[in-house]
Amino acid sequence: MEERLQKVLADAGVASRRKCEQLILAGRVSVNGNVVTTLGTKADPMRDVLTVDSVVISVRHDTVGLILHKPTSYVTTVADPQGRRTVMELLQEVRERVYPVGRLDYDSTGLLLFCNDGELTNRLLHPSFKLEKVYRVTLLGMPNSDELDQLRRGVKLTDGMTLPTKVKVLRNHPLESVLEITLREGRKRQIRRMCEFLGYPVRRLKRVEFGPLKLGDLPPGHWRYLTQEEWAALYRDVGLDLPQE
Repeated sequence: MEERLQKVLADAGVASRRKCEQLILAGRVSVNGNVVTTLGTKADPMRDVLTVDSVVISVRHDTVGLILHKPTSYVTTVADPQGRRTVMELLQEVRERVYPVGRLDYDSTGLLLFCNDGELTNRLLHPSFKLEKVYRVTLLGMPNSDELDQLRRGVKLTDGMTLPTKVKVLRNHPLESVLEITLREGRKRQIRRMCEFLGYPVRRLKRVEFGPLKLGDLPPGHWRYLTQEEWAALYRDVGLDLPQE
């Protein structure tokens, strides 16, 4: 059965559907040896030979998901042109080809999800689903009640007003405080920019929850596969049926 090429590639775990569209437009995708640059092109995942950068893509695969406790000083990307360490170096024992879902900054730590289902990735990152992500944030200084309310209502950043957030004080100290902040969007360095807007630099930032997933006691630098219950919850939260392998 023929489907749009970007969907076939995304379902194969190449990348999100949007990224696959960019690969097609850049002339990096071929179908049966012919370079394709038109987004409307269709392909049969069971019959056609698909390649990205001359590498044959295996369309039929088992869907898989895992959690990594990302340490600091790693970039969330498959490869880094600046030669920095990437999170993929921590997954060398993983036999399946997986990709990070979203990102954590170089200096941030915590729960980072990986999977090879392009449609699931696309929905998890799409703003319309507003998947909640929970962070433990250590600040230099302690915001007062008015400033905490401002964080909850939203902060006007250079790229627009942030959505309302949940903010809980875990440690109240004038020199160093700890907040739990829950976001339903994912702009670049959003929490750091929100706190710095109020005059409180972020010293440490750790993601402890991503939708239905919890980091728990997984040590930094370690990873584990999702449980069946976690895997099913992810699909349910974005309105997808759990794949039948």
